[in-house]
Amino acid sequence: MTVFKRLAFVALSGILALNASAQEVGTDVHGRSSTYEWPTDAKVLEKLDQWRDLKFGVIFHWGLYSVPGIVESWSICSEDVDWIGRRWDMPYDEYKKWYWGLKDEFNPTEFDPGKWAEIMQDGGMKYMVFTTKHHDGFCMYDSKYTDFSIANHAFKNHPKRDVARWVFDAFRQKGMWVGCYFSKPDWHSEWFWHPHYATPNRKPNYNLERHPEWWLSFKEFTKKQLAELTTDYGSLDILWLDGGWVKGDDVDLDDVLRGARQRHPGLICVDRAVPGKNENYQTPERGIPDVQLDNPWESCITLSNDWGWVPNAPYKPAQKVLNTLIEVTAKGGALLLGVGPTAQGTIEEPVVERLQTIGNWLKVNGKAIYGTRNAKVYHDGNVWFTADKDGKTLYAIYALPEGESLPAEIQWKGNAPKGKVRLLCNGKSLKTKTKKGVTTVKLPNGLPQEALVLEFQVK
Repeated sequence: MTVFKRLAFVALSGILALNASAQEVGTDVHGRSSTYEWPTDAKVLEKLDQWRDLKFGVIFHWGLYSVPGIVESWSICSEDVDWIGRRWDMPYDEYKKWYWGLKDEFNPTEFDPGKWAEIMQDGGMKYMVFTTKHHDGFCMYDSKYTDFSIANHAFKNHPKRDVARWVFDAFRQKGMWVGCYFSKPDWHSEWFWHPHYATPNRKPNYNLERHPEWWLSFKEFTKKQLAELTTDYGSLDILWLDGGWVKGDDVDLDDVLRGARQRHPGLICVDRAVPGKNENYQTPERGIPDVQLDNPWESCITLSNDWGWVPNAPYKPAQKVLNTLIEVTAKGGALLLGVGPTAQGTIEEPVVERLQTIGNWLKVNGKAIYGTRNAKVYHDGNVWFTADKDGKTLYAIYALPEGESLPAEIQWKGNAPKGKVRLLCNGKSLKTKTKKGVTTVKLPNGLPQEALVLEFQVK
């Protein structure tokens, strides 16, 4: 074994065992890690506390998959599962060539990041995560380390060819937090899916013990890309790393973060679905934990059925999204809503309409969402509770079920008010009584048929 191979083998010593036992440590890329480890960096802890005030954000999946409107990246992964759709009119190898070739069609001439930021801000969102590179390896920024990017193909002559830079800047100008999504796996890289072998699944397609130098090359490539994103693209608040079957330790994430946090003090890292010191908050996908949690977490949930844009998408009603936000907040989390821009670079009108409805509600009732913390008693029926940070003021949020009207009165157990109960939307006091631990609040006529917030003191 050469000196280079010996060094590479040492660097790989941890990944083999980790990859073999991914499920044994309680990791599920679509769920929530089974354990949480609080950061020890005081600046990260401070930033996390600030992030817990935000509550509502957006994640954009935008890439080659947006051209035909198909599931993001996964159709080139040769795993036989029902949620990975693929065209059946061509063999797998031809399909991959067709997919890679979409780089010559992806030309989003209507891309207007300022408009994106305006729409999301009007929707009440406080932070944004942008997909700079998904598992297919196609970079949505001008990477120095690969030509496989939007800046080098059909969109190369456009003044906004360095897409991520423009997106980040647009959201910063609105005062919103900026998150950088990055996939650790890269199926386009020859050092991850080596061309000498077939690609049977999502993992590296070669024996790492036999070819440690290949993985070392991939590791260096990944570190360089993360360094350029955290160096050349302005201030970042969140580094959101996907692809939990490759762990941060596999690509020397500690080294990356040491440099990144010098440039971005307190940078929140989300090595998602990988329990440990670099999963600064947990990220259950497409679902909500059954119970309230005290550690930082975020549910990432799609507005339609897919992360990226698909034609004729069945977008969730605004009321359903709002009720989800209410539940997530009461359980101590944040909602990261998935929106897929079109191949032309626009946000579809049904998305805009839904976000306007949600944003209008938050303009009136946001005090019960933003900056709140867990109430000890947080749920009873359709009523969810949040608390001010001092714990003295509580908010009872009636999450109006879809298709129903507000009742004549609202009841809940626990959280007995001390004094008046007021409607947050207009400050009016309501007739209230508490008997045997059950509080009953009579509602006036003429209220909007939407989620309702009551404010009261408990101390």
